[in-house]
Amino acid sequence: MAIIRDLGRREYETVWRAMSHYTDSRDADSPDEIWCVEHDPVFTQGQAGKAEHLLNTGDIPVVQVDRGGQVTYHGPGQLVVYPLLDLRRTKIGVRDLVTALENATVEMLASYGIEAAPRADAPGVYLTEGPRAGNKIASIGLRVRRGCSFHGIAINIDMDLAPFLRINPCGYAGMQMVQMAELIAPVPSWSEVAEVFVGALMRALSLDTAEWHPVDETIFARARAEQEQETTNG
Repeated sequence: MAIIRDLGRREYETVWRAMSHYTDSRDADSPDEIWCVEHDPVFTQGQAGKAEHLLNTGDIPVVQVDRGGQVTYHGPGQLVVYPLLDLRRTKIGVRDLVTALENATVEMLASYGIEAAPRADAPGVYLTEGPRAGNKIASIGLRVRRGCSFHGIAINIDMDLAPFLRINPCGYAGMQMVQMAELIAPVPSWSEVAEVFVGALMRALSLDTAEWHPVDETIFARARAEQEQETTNG
């Protein structure tokens, strides 16, 4: 069984620290969790990130993080999903998890009449039909530590895409981004898309049950306190 949590809108670094703490402190009996969140505007630079892909970040903060991949943007109107899974217990590999995230996105988008697919040469999900074919609608970046996954996938629903022009998304110059709001009307709510996506992800991972639980604020309070302490000492 997986526990699903709707975190609402939260600042990126606190959530990153919280999922790191959860990953480091969990044991063989800890439940798998899937966190759905909407972030305040932020650029995140993965372990493979290069400074030349940050073109003009302006007033949007840049956070260097420990996931795979290069630079991306998170902001309001985007669904970000973090699968915190014990990969050994679920008996899936990292590539399997990437495939599951991609397939779940394709299934969710298809339910709204949007045709999309992954690409063999670059993780993520891209439109396959219409004048925007080839545009990217979802980005993936993962990390595995102690056999457990964290970080995840970001799906563009109804957001300001302009900040993507300040970077080379995922390290690709000229990569065109797209969102659901440009493709369908009316635009489904963030909560609806989250629910549809999580259901598709459960099927893609062959997980039988999932329960939506309230947010456990303890781990986020700890993350905020740590962040504030580092700022004070900095």
